[in-house]
Amino acid sequence: MTVFFVSNSQFREYGFVKMHLSRFAKNSYKMMKVITLNGFGTTDNFELKELEMPKMQSDEVLISIEASAFNPIDYQMRSGQREKALMMGSIMGIEFSGVIVDLGKDVVGFQVGDEVMSCSILRGSNGTYAEYISLPYQELVLKPKNINFAAAASLPVAALTAKACLTRMNCKNDDHLFINGASGGVGRLLISLLKYHDFKNIVVTAGNPNSVAVLKGLGVTEENIIDYHEQGLEEKILRMNNGNLYDHVVDLVGGPISEVTAQILRVNGNYVDVTFHGTKLTHEILFDKAATILNIAEYANIYLNQQLRPLASIVSEGKITVPEVNVVGNFSVETVKEAHRLMESNLTFGRKLVMINR
Repeated sequence: MTVFFVSNSQFREYGFVKMHLSRFAKNSYKMMKVITLNGFGTTDNFELKELEMPKMQSDEVLISIEASAFNPIDYQMRSGQREKALMMGSIMGIEFSGVIVDLGKDVVGFQVGDEVMSCSILRGSNGTYAEYISLPYQELVLKPKNINFAAAASLPVAALTAKACLTRMNCKNDDHLFINGASGGVGRLLISLLKYHDFKNIVVTAGNPNSVAVLKGLGVTEENIIDYHEQGLEEKILRMNNGNLYDHVVDLVGGPISEVTAQILRVNGNYVDVTFHGTKLTHEILFDKAATILNIAEYANIYLNQQLRPLASIVSEGKITVPEVNVVGNFSVETVKEAHRLMESNLTFGRKLVMINR
């Protein structure tokens, strides 16, 4: 299926938002389409259904979802892993962008027609594999006008995770940082934030020419980008720091390569773990170095999306680069299945996967 994107101005010009608001105002929508998970296991458990529209509380808004983004946590939930405890019912999906179509009487700061984005984990009426969602207004952030709905849907989790990494490292501008897996969505935003704050000593890994090109486009010099497939990886990473160990390392990959990430960290350094997939040896190395392990779990750091507002402002000003997205398809079970397949097969190539919910 081919998906054509239009700009925000074209979106309004073509009347799509106006159409949604008009139909809602006429009370045409009593039901909404959703994609439900009927049991843990394979993607064959996804099913298209119609359910009643969410019922708003007085401090909530009703949003017509224009785009929803897929996250690794989605397939971890679907397959019944420990993340399933974070599910709210049978409708999955945790981040989205859309248009406000109705307001509760206690809502302040928003109006019908506002374009918004949010991470809704544990807070919305349902997941984002749906046409509509109701959410407390405090959870909403106005969508930057210079990005489209697909890009906005991809932003909350990656941006908040990157911001949490930067904040909790508490690093100085002349500290030396190593990022393992920097070409993914979180890594790209983290590099953008580091560059925005004038950090210079950044060494990263990449696995293919496209990733190298992306990282160079973010301002990382080619000599500071290391192919993680090469032999003697640990020695090469240290060579980029004149043979010295690093003050901070960020692990966005996990698995056996996390052992290398742990080895190149200095004693008492910061090990930023975004994966929870380090090996037993990784943890032994870090213990012996008396490292400070900073566990970054986006669902723990998201509270009223407060940290997303300043990030959205920076995006609006064009001061940080929003990672590119892959629009997998329109709202359908087939799109959801394909997105889960790509994530589980590690075939996202650093791009956030997005579904257009209309």
